[in-house]
Amino acid sequence: MHRRKLTRAALGAFTALFLGTAALPANAAQCGNSAAGFNQWKQQMAQEAVRAGISQRTVQRALMPTQYSRKVISLDRNQHSMNLSLEAFMQRRAPASFVSKGKRIMQQNAGLLNAIERRYGVQKEVLVAIWGMETGFGRNSGNMSVFNSLATLAYDCRRSAFFTEELLAALAIVDRGDMSPNQMRGAWAGEIGQTQFLAKNYLRFAVDGDGNGRRDLINSKADVLASTANFLRQHGWRPGAGYQQGQPNFSVLRDWNRAGVYQKALALFASRLAG
Repeated sequence: MHRRKLTRAALGAFTALFLGTAALPANAAQCGNSAAGFNQWKQQMAQEAVRAGISQRTVQRALMPTQYSRKVISLDRNQHSMNLSLEAFMQRRAPASFVSKGKRIMQQNAGLLNAIERRYGVQKEVLVAIWGMETGFGRNSGNMSVFNSLATLAYDCRRSAFFTEELLAALAIVDRGDMSPNQMRGAWAGEIGQTQFLAKNYLRFAVDGDGNGRRDLINSKADVLASTANFLRQHGWRPGAGYQQGQPNFSVLRDWNRAGVYQKALALFASRLAG
């Protein structure tokens, strides 16, 4: 797969951007609230991506074919699941059938999960609970074009700055050789893989869990689980400490998902898997 080595200066600026220490360029592409200006925006965005260190080849393969998605805009405007009660949220995202399946998965993957727990200190039931809540253990990772989604949301004025950074990060994932543009398929807001990493988090925290030289959060179970553990550890997870409300690791769950109902559900689901 194509790999491009960035110059030292470009790499420094690029790293700063994705660590959140650099602002977007002053001449950033102009956002819009209808499809009318999308193609002009793409031309501007292409220039911005190249300035950030993305290769022309990746820009042409991944960004330029994108199309404005009214479906993505509609979904962005109608998010309600995080307003559910804990009971209703559990029924939707962690039902009793998921507890049974999760326990079987833990038995079937004991070797892998134990190795990851030894390395990162994150309890196996937490990783499996995230896996189940996010995508039903990998069954529903999404099949929408990540680049169509992120380009649409980066162009849309509502959260343009946030999604522009996500789009640049997704381009960087392709540029460094982890995935091809066609492989980058996920949920409507550009979440990628079996535990739904945002592109910037993929770029920063994904690890090669199966040792094949790539970080593939769509197809590699080992990469998925190890990367999820790495994310939590890098956000302050304390090995061996508890993760229920009032315990040291519960606050780390907020870095995974900021919705309070999600954090409570995840802790409860993990405890049922461990029980």
